Amino acid sequence: MAFAGILQALAQVQYLARHGDGDKDAMAASLNTILVTNPDQPDDVYQDKQQLHSGYKWIINQLGDGSDKDVEITRYLVGLLALERKLSRNRQALGMLAERINQIHRQLNHFAITDEQVIANLASIYSDIISNLGPKLQITGNPLVLQRPQVQQKIRALLLAAMRSAVLWRQLGGKRRHLVFARKAIVDVARKNLNF
Repeated sequence: MAFAGILQALAQVQYLARHGDGDKDAMAASLNTILVTNPDQPDDVYQDKQQLHSGYKWIINQLGDGSDKDVEITRYLVGLLALERKLSRNRQALGMLAERINQIHRQLNHFAITDEQVIANLASIYSDIISNLGPKLQITGNPLVLQRPQVQQKIRALLLAAMRSAVLWRQLGGKRRHLVFARKAIVDVARKNLNF
C-alpha cells in the first residue's frame, strides 16, 4: 500500500507537470495521507482504497517484466527515496514537519484539502523542510505549465504526499534493495490488490 501510495502521487506529479491539471479526487486521496500521522495500521493512512489502484498498476508497470517502464517516474522515485533517508535521520526536520502538519489540521476546519490555500501551505512545507535536505527533484514537463505558481504548488504538495508514503514504506521495513531483490513479490501483492 505504501509503495503504491508513493507511485500514485509521483504519477500525478508527472501528469500535472505535463497537462497542468489532474484528477481532483486522486489528488485529495494522496494529500489526505499526509494528515494521518499516528496510524494504527497502514489501512488508516489510505482511506480511499479505490484511488490506490493506479498506484498498484504503476508497481506492475515499473517492477514487472513488461517493457513499458517509465524512466521519469523511476528517476523521481530514486530522488524521493534519497530525500526520505535524509529526512528520517534529521530529528529537527521531523519535528518541524510534525508541527507544520498540525497547523494544516487546524486549517481543515475551514477549508477542503484541495483548497488553494491548503495546497499552498502543503507546498511550503515541502519547500521549507524537504527540499533543503538534499538535491532537489528536477520535475520535467511542459515549460508553460510548470511556470504557473498553482501548478508548482500542487506538484510540491503531491511530492509531500509521496514523501508521506515513502516514510511509511520505510517504517514498514521497505528498503531500496527490495526493489531489486523482491520485485516479483511486490508485483504479486500489487496484482492481488488490483483484483479485489
